[in-house]
Amino acid sequence: MYYLIKARAFLLENRQEEEKNYLEVIDGRFGQLIETPQPEAEVIDFGDSIIAPGLFDTHIHGVNGADVMDGTQTSFQVISEALLGVGVTRFLPTTLTSSVEELTRVVKKLRVAIESGLNGAKPEGIYLEGPYFTPEHKGAQNPKYFTDPSLDDFHALQQASGNHVVKIALASERAQAINFIKAVSKENVKVALGHTNADFDTANEAIHAGATIFVHLFNGMKGLHHRDPGTAGACLLNEQTFAELICDGYHVCADMVNLTHKIKKDHLVLITDCMKAGLLPEGHYNLGEFPVIVKDGVARTEHNGSLAGSVLKLIDGVKNIAQWANIDLFEAWKLGSMSPAISMGVQDRIGSIAEGKCADFVVLDNELNVTHAAVDGKLKDLHHL
Repeated sequence: MYYLIKARAFLLENRQEEEKNYLEVIDGRFGQLIETPQPEAEVIDFGDSIIAPGLFDTHIHGVNGADVMDGTQTSFQVISEALLGVGVTRFLPTTLTSSVEELTRVVKKLRVAIESGLNGAKPEGIYLEGPYFTPEHKGAQNPKYFTDPSLDDFHALQQASGNHVVKIALASERAQAINFIKAVSKENVKVALGHTNADFDTANEAIHAGATIFVHLFNGMKGLHHRDPGTAGACLLNEQTFAELICDGYHVCADMVNLTHKIKKDHLVLITDCMKAGLLPEGHYNLGEFPVIVKDGVARTEHNGSLAGSVLKLIDGVKNIAQWANIDLFEAWKLGSMSPAISMGVQDRIGSIAEGKCADFVVLDNELNVTHAAVDGKLKDLHHL
């Protein structure tokens, strides 16, 4: 398979390219940007459009009426197709805190979906958000399932998943958390800190043990204080860590997003934490076992009004941070594509338009609406998924 994409501009890692207007796609991977094609080459002309790398959502529970915890191939397919329509070409299906039995059921089903393939965005593995959390910052996670980290339980889940669990979130103050982090980090599982009341020293100990990601920074964790920088401060002061941010304007205000970007730079990772109400009208939904009300663009639990994930589209998070941090589009886009890939250690395959990488790309019109998308070089008709 060989073809050329023609467009007005391409969003690269370090610039917006507008001189070379043709991009090679060779057997599902990006080739070179060139100025003049060979006469016999197949050219797909996108006119005045912008070509951007596919976005990578590393924290998403559901969308368009489907939830990962449904544990059905139908729901996984709905999520995959809906994400592709809004510019996401790779994602980590994310579980909620639940019983070991329920999590086992879901990861077994996810294994089938990952290994058989989905028709839209492509799963890059499974993200277990919990159950090793703390009640002080439980958010919309069910505390009745909270427990201390168990390598035996984790390994059983990993086996059930076919070794597709690539990321797990936990609270670093739980008993045995540090030893757990050391162990699973050596097994190439990324450890994230979240739904935690850990102080600065405990969070730092977790970082030194191998934790590298902070779950939706500032939300669900001990925040900044002038006498204890807390979990959030540990993230900001450790350059090598990655800060997830939900840039919807509700979870974190615009000025704090700007501040975080100035500190973390390309170690800021845009996520959605989207739940099943994403892309649907406002109203009553569920996130796991909790009833949720979505109103004015915000999802909150009916019981106490806690934020319950989001209904954010990742591309809107890109647009928001471009405005709030006053950065160029290519730089903002990287935070939703390349930075997530780096945080998961897969930047050699995905995350940017670069020779040899998987040809995941989206086509944007002048209003930055997604008109087309491709995964591994295969263009998808977004109207007939």
